[in-house]
Amino acid sequence: MYKTIILPFFALLLAQALPGQQRYSTERGSVRFKSDAPLELIEAASQELKGILDAGQQSFAFAVNINSFQGFNSPLQREHFNENYLESQQYPRATFSGKIIEQLDFSQDGAYEVRAKGKFTIHGVAQERIIKGRLRVAGKRVVLEASFSVLLAEHQIDIPRVVFQKIAEEIQVWVELELQAN
Repeated sequence: MYKTIILPFFALLLAQALPGQQRYSTERGSVRFKSDAPLELIEAASQELKGILDAGQQSFAFAVNINSFQGFNSPLQREHFNENYLESQQYPRATFSGKIIEQLDFSQDGAYEVRAKGKFTIHGVAQERIIKGRLRVAGKRVVLEASFSVLLAEHQIDIPRVVFQKIAEEIQVWVELELQAN
């Protein structure tokens, strides 16, 4: 399991040793999610999203520790999120690793609508995804914003019948990364 989490980051970090390619990274991006179920709205966020982008390869990856999410309706809800649903002791991270589909010139400042194709992994289950987003290049800084939905069933996250009306089957996710050139 750790290989599927660590290998994409290790590969991108190794690529940093190659000359002539611009790389960007951050240790403090943000990710938030919303579960809008018939009987309850649950929102939480983390400011601990890590990311790396290789402009030459047009590849990037991000990861967040599941237990870093804050903002639930109650401490008990956060505990259930970590222990019963995401099982963060066993599956401590959510990750995405992929490539930007559109060809971009990172030497040109501007805003671009982009799509990234790659693997999104949560709860130990990897799914091939295409995530749409907006990328802004400004000198040695790249800002990436994206939103996507996660179907809990696709990642084997079970919702007990007793709370079925309180947890949405489809979760909305937003990420924002401000990456700096290395």
